[in-house]
Amino acid sequence: MAIAVGFTSKPEGHAALHTAVSEARLRDLSVVAVVPDDGDLEQARALLAESGVPHEVRPCQELQPLADALLELAETSTVEFIVIGLRRRTPVGKLLLGSNAQRILLDAPCPVVAVKARPDA
Repeated sequence: MAIAVGFTSKPEGHAALHTAVSEARLRDLSVVAVVPDDGDLEQARALLAESGVPHEVRPCQELQPLADALLELAETSTVEFIVIGLRRRTPVGKLLLGSNAQRILLDAPCPVVAVKARPDA
């Protein structure tokens, strides 16, 4: 079993990865990080190697949105849950959720943990 996480080099991506690693340690699971930008692959690999948890880093297929990649992973493997990071939004922006986050929350075949970056991150 594994925890799937969407990783980007933005603060919300780091918050998601941190949460996934913490939960993996608690539950004795591995982490599968899905990375949409090839420029972030090495950073994800380095952070996960530093964490010491069993892990795998997967790039998104060419032109595949992060939501599609995470949902496909959850549907085709033994993912216990998905961790995603959410951006902070203005009061008006809070009425709408990002399309990737909304799609994952609504369509995932497993539980989804949504985290926000700390305000000082």
